[in-house]
Amino acid sequence: WRGREGAPYSTLVPSDEVTITYRHGLPVITLMLPTRSERCQFTVKPVVTTVGAFLQDVQREDKGIERAEVFATDGTKVSDTTLMEILLMNDFKLVINNTTYSVSPAVKDKLSSEHATEMEDIKSLVHRLFVALHLEDHQIRKERELLQKLDHLKGELLPLEQMKARITQSADAKTSRLLWVGLALMSTQGGALAWLTWWVYSWDIMEPVTYFITYGSAMAFYAYFVLTKQDYIYPQAKDRQFLHYFHRKSKKQRFNVERYNKLKDDLAEAEESLRRLRQPLHLRLPIQEINNKD
Repeated sequence: WRGREGAPYSTLVPSDEVTITYRHGLPVITLMLPTRSERCQFTVKPVVTTVGAFLQDVQREDKGIERAEVFATDGTKVSDTTLMEILLMNDFKLVINNTTYSVSPAVKDKLSSEHATEMEDIKSLVHRLFVALHLEDHQIRKERELLQKLDHLKGELLPLEQMKARITQSADAKTSRLLWVGLALMSTQGGALAWLTWWVYSWDIMEPVTYFITYGSAMAFYAYFVLTKQDYIYPQAKDRQFLHYFHRKSKKQRFNVERYNKLKDDLAEAEESLRRLRQPLHLRLPIQEINNKD
């Protein structure tokens, strides 16, 4: 068999001269060293060891090895950078000096059935160790970032809060004055109708007047519903008028309502994140240390 163009013919050795077994989830390659005339075992890590690294280990073990290469069953040379995990998926030929070994790796399913549980336990243990070693530092660093963000948001909100308080006070005062003006007008209207009924005219004359005043009021309430799509309920009408005065005053004083609302939402989100971060069950830190941070 000729491994590649220009390479000399080599002796083909039965596959049992090179065996592959699995111990603790890792493949163990056993082969005969040519000059030392003894069998040697090489344990490889499939996911990190390359074909080139494995061949270098073989040559270091036996200084008499001048040539060590790996070929696929069709005669194609396997690159030294190929991972052993990929190589062990199929049959291959190992060439040492002028001897060719036909190698048939063990079926991967056998490895999975025997060591799958053990490998999962190892992965779980590594994950728990990583969390135990790095979680506290990560949480403390994240808490420091959230505290800095809170300070920054509060600093931006402070002048806006002061401006909002002044605008709110002004809008609330105007709304209250409007309510008192409405009460005064209704009182004046009632007094005027009573005076016209008992002192100027009679009820026979004032009755149609009061009817049309009542009908006009009903039309005004219906018009309010058509324009606002809301019933004329006194608390809602008061809140609507307050917002009207508030936004009009905000435009005059250039108060950015959208930016204020965005900062308030960011502040609430940061405070909620900090609260969840400081929960002992989530942080997995001693309760005494959490209390000291607060």
